[in-house]
Amino acid sequence: MNRGTTDARLLPAVHEAFLGNDDPSVQPRPLIGQSWRRALLHGLDPDRGGASPPPLPVEEVEHRRQTSRLGGLLPQLREGLGGFVDMERQLMVVTDGEGRVLWREGNRTAIRSADRLEFSVGAAWTEERVGTNGIGTALVERRPVQVHSAEHFVRSHHTWTCAAAPLHDPRDGRLLGVLNVSGPATVFNPATLPLVTAVAKVAEGELRVRHWESVERLRAVAAPLLSRVGGRALAVDREGWIAAVTGTLPVGRVALPKAVQPGRVWLPSLGLCSLEPLPDGWLVRLVEAPCEAVAHRVVLDLRAARGWTVTVAGATGEWSHELSPRHAELLYVLVLHPAGRTAAELAADLFGDASRTVTVRAELSRIRRTLGGVLDHRPYRFADGVDVRLLRPDEPGLLLPGSAAPAVVAARGGPHHH
Repeated sequence: MNRGTTDARLLPAVHEAFLGNDDPSVQPRPLIGQSWRRALLHGLDPDRGGASPPPLPVEEVEHRRQTSRLGGLLPQLREGLGGFVDMERQLMVVTDGEGRVLWREGNRTAIRSADRLEFSVGAAWTEERVGTNGIGTALVERRPVQVHSAEHFVRSHHTWTCAAAPLHDPRDGRLLGVLNVSGPATVFNPATLPLVTAVAKVAEGELRVRHWESVERLRAVAAPLLSRVGGRALAVDREGWIAAVTGTLPVGRVALPKAVQPGRVWLPSLGLCSLEPLPDGWLVRLVEAPCEAVAHRVVLDLRAARGWTVTVAGATGEWSHELSPRHAELLYVLVLHPAGRTAAELAADLFGDASRTVTVRAELSRIRRTLGGVLDHRPYRFADGVDVRLLRPDEPGLLLPGSAAPAVVAARGGPHHH
């Protein structure tokens, strides 16, 4: 049955048939069936779940709250969901991008029930830990997800219903966390998922507004400073968005390494640079021209369930950058095809539609700005002389989970659903 939901009364039988390798007369929704298969690949037990790590210590939770961009959105989230959560005996939960619960509030009875499942602040609520659930499955799928009753992989969660929407950074698409509403399965409300999705979109819009306000503030501070610096330099915010430039340099964004520190750093797109702290950003001075910033090794690391990275090493240093799901897919396909791919071939690899070349070219121009001389075009491929290495999960079925790209689905050895 490929409708939006499977009849709730049939779900327990569907769950048991799937786990018993029987052929159920009613199939789970494709999204749920794929998630159940991933749970089995993770070695989870439907009676006990996985070996969850201990909850984060209080100090670590507080540190993540202070450094998360989501903390400032709590008033908007409460305004959007508070009345519904109170009325429907639900919980509102906000996690970080690793699925760790950072905030949890709502009905007292629901909180007590959640405590019994260790669904508490600091807990890890990913698919690899607790199987199919709103938070973990939304983290994998990168889209809003409803998981109702026996659609949960672990039996002790069958008395719950969850609706979750990922919260993305509107500047670069990076996953910041998940907004989730959970409650007793008996009070399932089909309006919950559209509501959670709408509130998440409003929150992302608020982040976009705040971003441009902060770039404007940085520009006001940095522009007079850059006029005195001379040479080629730029002021960027903490995520690399360019506020001001002197000399001929790119506009838009510079991909900074994951751990940015003052001092010299090698950036594939700019060469050797010197970084100095600014209020809420960095002054980047070019020490060496980009043409000298030749890379000799690229490592694409896709082993984790999320947080994939590309590491580029050159004569003057090494640099790592976290990839969006789309860029991870594109680089993966290019590793598979050292001789190169045309835009039409890549569109078929990613979308199953060779006509979507405009999207492919736009994404590749973004990657090439980030990676400097690492990628060539006509056809698209890794540059000659670059040693390219791919690190992939031990279990093929866990490669880029959630990706529906035909090339990735084929590599996982599974059917193509979406």
